[in-house]
Amino acid sequence: MSSDPWGRVDETGTVYVRTAEGEKVVGSWQAGTPEEALAYFERKYEGLVVEIGLLEKRVRTTDLSAKDAQTAIDHLRVQVEEHHAVGDLDALRVRLDKLVETVESRREERKVQKARQTDEARAAKEALVVEAEELAQSDQWRSAGERLRALVDIWKGLPRLDRKSDDELWHRFSHARSAFSKRRKAHFASLDAQREDARKVKERLVAEAESLSKSTDWGPTAARYRELMADWKAAGRAQRESEDDLWNRFRGAQDVFFAARSEVFAERDAEQVENLKVKEELAGEAEKLLPITDLKAARAAFRTLNERWEAVGHVPRDARPKVEGRMHTVERAIQEAEEGEWRRTNPEARARAAGLTGQLQAAVDKLRGQVDAARAAGNNAKADKLARELEGRQALLDQALKGLEEFGG
Repeated sequence: MSSDPWGRVDETGTVYVRTAEGEKVVGSWQAGTPEEALAYFERKYEGLVVEIGLLEKRVRTTDLSAKDAQTAIDHLRVQVEEHHAVGDLDALRVRLDKLVETVESRREERKVQKARQTDEARAAKEALVVEAEELAQSDQWRSAGERLRALVDIWKGLPRLDRKSDDELWHRFSHARSAFSKRRKAHFASLDAQREDARKVKERLVAEAESLSKSTDWGPTAARYRELMADWKAAGRAQRESEDDLWNRFRGAQDVFFAARSEVFAERDAEQVENLKVKEELAGEAEKLLPITDLKAARAAFRTLNERWEAVGHVPRDARPKVEGRMHTVERAIQEAEEGEWRRTNPEARARAAGLTGQLQAAVDKLRGQVDAARAAGNNAKADKLARELEGRQALLDQALKGLEEFGG
């Protein structure tokens, strides 16, 4: 018979382990010496020690759930209670009991933490709702629209509350966004209506200007053209696609009339030469406004220069296209800057650009993950094919991002 402090083997080959409740049968050993039998079951005990140690570490250092931890503890407890190992099994029971206490303590801590996180999420969502309802009344269409989109992203990053509370808060949040969107659409619809009204007014001005182009009643007709020009400026801008065509017709009709008048009053050529010098100086001053860096200042400066221009009078016919072309180039640059500003404040266009960018970014991220997975699996042919597709999608994303920058980032 052979024995050690925690077990023994009797003459029949039966192995026993010593516990606080007395000896328990571990098993039977017939294949070797009693020492080998004890060594075998001692190794099984050491295995249990290692498993319990690993579980203690997982409970202490990872986010192992209480349910999974308890399942692992129960599994180990069954092995300890079956007494198929030689060693201090009572010590293992004590360790498992302490581990149960630790798991329960962690369970309570997590419950408290979850409750605190829920309270914080509720407060955060209520604050988002209040801010969204304030923004819904704003007339700062661009900045308020961008902030509302940012609030949606913040909302998505917060934990869900109970269904009833979450639905009620989301309903208020969504209603505020919808109210802002309706007001914004109404605003821009009003702008479109104003541009349409301007187009109709300018159509009438062009028709009258063209009807006067053959007049030989020089004084009154010239005065009427000045009145038409004032009416033109007061009408505001029409839609971009109509504005240039209407202006060309309007200016062309005036050119016909004033060209005829110039031919009749050839004696005024000298005066017109002097006018040309003045207009060339004004055109030079206007060209100094380019490139446009401060739209408001450039618009005001050009308006002043244009008023002086209109007050100068006519220039020789053959010089007119060139000098007026110089002024029109500056005017067109200002108009394009105005159009660019309008586009950057157009929330629908920016939203479409942002949506496209988001879709392309998601596609790029997905393809990148697929390439990595294929590489990891050793499928280089598939990975190369996906990489080529990724390259194409990335190029599209880069273009979309560049376009989004034109709307102010």
